[in-house]
Amino acid sequence: MFGLGWLEIAALIVIALLVFGPEKLPQAAAQAGKTLRNLRRMANNARDDLRAGLGPEFSNFDPADLNPRNFVRKHLLDDIEDDWNDKPKELEPATTASHEPATDELGYGELPPYDSEAT
Repeated sequence: MFGLGWLEIAALIVIALLVFGPEKLPQAAAQAGKTLRNLRRMANNARDDLRAGLGPEFSNFDPADLNPRNFVRKHLLDDIEDDWNDKPKELEPATTASHEPATDELGYGELPPYDSEAT
């Protein structure tokens, strides 16, 4: 729950008892619960209104993707991980029926032809 351990939760309860007192603590907890429900409802309504306003072409839009950390993870790092996970494809032999003229390969130690007009 919120990344808190039992010791932290117990410390928060003790602090709440000291701040609000035992008679006002149930009222404060009820008010905090109502506030959290209202905030959650407002956030869900805003997300639904945004999706309705964007139209059907953005039906898979998730506002959490606008968070920079999620954006980088989704658009940059996922592509890198996909590339790492892909197996290298076997190279196919080149076909000899190409539209380019055939070129002779140089042997070991041979110099390429020199074109004085090209340099």
